[in-house]
Amino acid sequence: MSKSATINSGTPMSKKAKQTAARSRFSTTTKVIVGACVAVLVLGGLIIAAMPEPGANKPATVASRSTAPASSTGALRARETSFNFGSISMAAGKVTHRYRFRNAGTEPIVLGKMYTSCMCTTAALVKSSGRKFAPVGMPGHTPIPTLNETMQPNEEAMVEVVFDPAAHGPAGIGPTDRVVTIENSAGQPLELAFRANVTP
Repeated sequence: MSKSATINSGTPMSKKAKQTAARSRFSTTTKVIVGACVAVLVLGGLIIAAMPEPGANKPATVASRSTAPASSTGALRARETSFNFGSISMAAGKVTHRYRFRNAGTEPIVLGKMYTSCMCTTAALVKSSGRKFAPVGMPGHTPIPTLNETMQPNEEAMVEVVFDPAAHGPAGIGPTDRVVTIENSAGQPLELAFRANVTP
């Protein structure tokens, strides 16, 4: 037998067959490397696409706020901007509070986006006519549509806030602060905060 290589069966392999086998191994290795690179790029693209826009997420908690009975932001005035549910139980289920506000200015105000600071909270705009908008939640967790709703001078509306104390499971026990933000054409957004002490 010559010095040429043999395959497993012990038969001699020609020079052409050796080149074909080498190309086949190179081709398989190349395909594996290219496939791995494509998989990494696709995964990276999906991760980047799933990331919220910078500044889109609001923090889950907010700093302590004044519990003054009335406040004004721009020309929107709320009867209260902070509410304390006190001690609430996860087992008892969701709790609701309504914040009333009005356009205290002399010009119409257009309400833009409304959103909450956490996925455990939803908020729905209710106009004085009784028209109720679909509840909204936290940016990045639910779509946040633009309300594009005009409030005339002295017109009143309310925001119905629903808080689910069980949304975070056992990690959600203890003091909780959340905020509902209403962007508007009068300038500074109106922020309506609430506090609760969550128990099992």
